[in-house]
Amino acid sequence: MHVIEHCLSLYEEVVVVIGMASQSHTPENPFTAGERIEMIRRAFKWRGLDLSRVITVTLPTLEVSRSAVHYVKLYSPVFSVVVTLNPIIRRIFTEEGYKVIEPPPFNRDVFRGSVIRKLMASGDETWKKYVPPPVVEYIEEIGGVERVKALYSEKLPGYYVTV
Repeated sequence: MHVIEHCLSLYEEVVVVIGMASQSHTPENPFTAGERIEMIRRAFKWRGLDLSRVITVTLPTLEVSRSAVHYVKLYSPVFSVVVTLNPIIRRIFTEEGYKVIEPPPFNRDVFRGSVIRKLMASGDETWKKYVPPPVVEYIEEIGGVERVKALYSEKLPGYYVTV
């Protein structure tokens, strides 16, 4: 959220790319692309952001390589700047001639999907303080906490939760 607000202070429009949109109901991506878009829109509205300045696009699950830049261009309106902390994304877009900047610092140790999902999976209600209230409400409406708990309880490699 803070990153988008920062970008909106610098640019007229911001394109938010929902990656791995073809994946859902997995520990890493428990929500569908549509559910993720709904969460983003609710969070932005709650913060009072002008949704007419934010374009949300989905990108299917891709191998991260220079060819991924081509797909981002296909699925997005024209853009000139990429904002990312991911060094691989930084490299491939820089190699394709895009300006790449890092977002301002924020508490990434807490405001990270994997951390929030693990809190949900373990039954720790503190996840709610890291998520905007309308998003908490939506996750509860769709049975998202139960979904995350079920996905993590299937004991998939690397997704164990001990309580």
